[in-house]
Amino acid sequence: MPTAIEIFKYLPKKNCGECKHPTCLAFAMALANNKAKVEDCPYISEEGKRALAASSAPPIRLVKVGSGRHAFEIGDETELYRHEKKFFHPTRYCVILNDDIADQELEERTLAVNRTKFERVGQIMAADMVAVRHVSGDAQRFARAVSVVAESTDLPLLLMSKDVPALEAAAGQISAKLPLLNAADKDNWALMATLAKRLKCPLVVREDRGLNELADLVAQVKGAGVDDIVLDFGASTLKELMERSTMVRKVSVKRTFRGLGYPVLVLALGPQAMLMATLATMKYGSIVALEELRPEQALPLFVLRQNIYTDPQVPIQVKPDLYPVNNPGEGAPVLFTTNFSLTYFTVLADIEKSKVPVWLQVVDTEGLSVLTAFAAGKLSAEHVQKALEKSGAKSRSKAGTLIIPGMVARLAPKLGEVTGMKVLVGPKESSGLPKFLKGL
Repeated sequence: MPTAIEIFKYLPKKNCGECKHPTCLAFAMALANNKAKVEDCPYISEEGKRALAASSAPPIRLVKVGSGRHAFEIGDETELYRHEKKFFHPTRYCVILNDDIADQELEERTLAVNRTKFERVGQIMAADMVAVRHVSGDAQRFARAVSVVAESTDLPLLLMSKDVPALEAAAGQISAKLPLLNAADKDNWALMATLAKRLKCPLVVREDRGLNELADLVAQVKGAGVDDIVLDFGASTLKELMERSTMVRKVSVKRTFRGLGYPVLVLALGPQAMLMATLATMKYGSIVALEELRPEQALPLFVLRQNIYTDPQVPIQVKPDLYPVNNPGEGAPVLFTTNFSLTYFTVLADIEKSKVPVWLQVVDTEGLSVLTAFAAGKLSAEHVQKALEKSGAKSRSKAGTLIIPGMVARLAPKLGEVTGMKVLVGPKESSGLPKFLKGL
C-alpha cells in the first residue's frame, strides 16, 4: 500500500468533501489505512484509479474456486504473522479420489467427504473440496469419474491430470462449477493456459525445481492470459515445505513480489501426509489435498485451522441472551457466564450433562472469559443486573436464585444487593457444575 503522500499525488485536490472526508489529504490518509476506497472520490482520473488500484492491490492475489454456496476464496493475504492483524482466508482441505475406482465406490467416498463435518464453539467445520486424479490412463474413464463425483457433491472440484485433452474433456462438462485445473508445468503450460483461459477456470502452476523457475513459469502462464493462478512448488519433504512456504509468503508480503503472489496448493501425500497437512495449515497453505481424511484425522486439523484463522483481536462470541437448558420452568435457577464462545459452550455442555433445568444468562463482556472480563472491569454486578433486565430473566425464573462462577465469588454480596436475588457461589471450574447442580 502506498503512503498517504504518494496517494495524494493522484487526487484532484478539490477538497470538496464528497468523499465524506474534509480534505483530499484526509482522504489519502484514510486510503492508506484501508478506511476508504478509491471509488469514494468522484473526481479522480481513470489514470489515477488504475495507478492506485495496482499499487494498493493485495500482495497475494484473491482467487475464487468453485461456484454455488460452497465456493470459496483463497489468497488476498496481507500479513506474514497472524498477530500483526489476522489471516483472512482459511486453509481448505481437499480429499483426492482416483479415477480408476468403480462408480459406486466413487459415489460412496464422495458422500463420505460431504459428511466430514463437526461443530465446535458454534461454528461448523467441514471438508471443503474433492479432487479427481487421473491415474487410469483412459481419458473417457477420467471424464466419467469427474461426472460421478460432480453429481455426488456440491463442493468445489480439483481436477488432476497432465493429459491436456483428457483434462479438457473432463473439465468441459462441468466448467460451470469453476473447477481448479491441475497442473500446468514446464512441458504443457501453453496448452494448459489456453484451456484455463477458455473455460475461465483457475489453474495450478507446478514447478518443483525451485522458486526462481516457478516464478518464470508463472510469468509465462500469466502472459498467456491466465490471472487466477494457484502455486504448487512441489515440496516433497517437511523441510522443503517449511522453507518454500515461508519464502513465498515473505517475498510476496514484505517485498511485494507479484511473481509469487498467489495462493498455494500443497499435496500432502505419503507416510508423512498428516504432518505435511498440519505444517501447511500453520505455514500459509491455501489448499491442502490428502488421499484420505478420516474423522479422527479431520477433527484435529479443523480445530487447528479454526484457532489459526480466528481474529486474535476479536474473540469468538455468542449472542448475549437468556438460554434455556434442559427445559427449565419458572422454578429453575439462573446461572450466568460470559459471551466468550469457548466459555459458553463449555459451560453449556456441563449443564446439559447434569440434566438439571437451568436458565443460562450470557453477559456481554466483549468476548472475554470470566476471570479476564472481571479483571478488565467488564464483568461487574451492574453488568449482570443489566443483562438480567434486558433478557427478562426474573420474569421467566420465579425461583429468585442466581448461581455465579466460583472465580468471581467476591461479586456475591453486591449481586445480591443490586438484583434482590439469592446468590449462590458455584464451582470455580464448570466441570464441577453437574455435581453442584444435582446437590441443590
